[in-house]
Amino acid sequence: MVRFVDVGNINRWAAETGVERILTDMVEYLERDFRRWPTFDKAPRVASHSPLGVIELMPTSDGVTYGFKYVNGHPSNPSRGLQTVTAFGVLADVQSGYPTFWSEMTVLTAFRTAATSAMVARALARPDAHTMAMIGTGTQSEFQALAFRGLLGINRLRVWDTDPDAIAKFVRNLAPLGFEIVVATGATDVVTGADIITTCTADKANATVLTDAMVAPGVHINAIGGDCPGKTELDMGILHRADVFVEFTAQTRIEGEIQQMHPEFPVTEIWQVLVGEATGRTSAEQITVFDSVGFAIEDFSALRFLQDAVDQTSFYTDIDLVADPDDPKDLFGLVTAGAPVLV
Repeated sequence: MVRFVDVGNINRWAAETGVERILTDMVEYLERDFRRWPTFDKAPRVASHSPLGVIELMPTSDGVTYGFKYVNGHPSNPSRGLQTVTAFGVLADVQSGYPTFWSEMTVLTAFRTAATSAMVARALARPDAHTMAMIGTGTQSEFQALAFRGLLGINRLRVWDTDPDAIAKFVRNLAPLGFEIVVATGATDVVTGADIITTCTADKANATVLTDAMVAPGVHINAIGGDCPGKTELDMGILHRADVFVEFTAQTRIEGEIQQMHPEFPVTEIWQVLVGEATGRTSAEQITVFDSVGFAIEDFSALRFLQDAVDQTSFYTDIDLVADPDDPKDLFGLVTAGAPVLV
């Protein structure tokens, strides 16, 4: 039997536990796995691109447990009443190859993306940071805000989106939770006085939502919108001025903001900062960029976190996913058991 967390159960678990607590607790699992980064199998995700979006598989293993995520990204889906991103994930035992845990990951990916952003910002942003600007108030935005408050104490938000309905949704969801929210008049206005800038737009195109002139010294940029070939958000001038930090370099050069740069453009993998092998922020004036595209180890961490969190609760069901005949060499007998015998 395989434990399965469906949409209803993950929603009940989140409501009972609290989104902000989930985000801050998940960081412990993420940071633990980032600190043992060299022990994992790592490869860029396997992507199947189409004019409307992308479908990807994201696998990794630490030698004991194997995990993968199936995920899509279709920016035009909301116009058809569909989610931009949907996902599910699986954990398996490496010794037997048997799956052990299966979960929806549309909601879980939203948690892990925000928790990863906040974990990295804790390492790279100025310690006195208190205001975050958010360019893009779509599906990920509320999770980002709660993660940054839970981990860094950021409670002051400046927000902007080209879609007024998305802004209204964001304010409606977060204003009752005690955030101080300022709706800006545009992209230039939104970054005024910001210590951290989060960019997260959905269009699958090379765009400049943040120009070099908009970025003041000392800012940390949480760039999470550029996440596939041909999709970027940052002015190249910002990358030249900043120190850029990534998850897995080989994947980010294909999908991240640095796809705009030459192949030798210098970057630092964030795990190196967390274990002390590389420096992060070195001055109050330094500009840091987290060029985040999402990596399989983060999904592995999120799945392990969820598996432990729902253990001995009512938030999962057991499903009969693996055929298991009494004689492991007689699969045919399993499918013919009880069939009438012809004479």
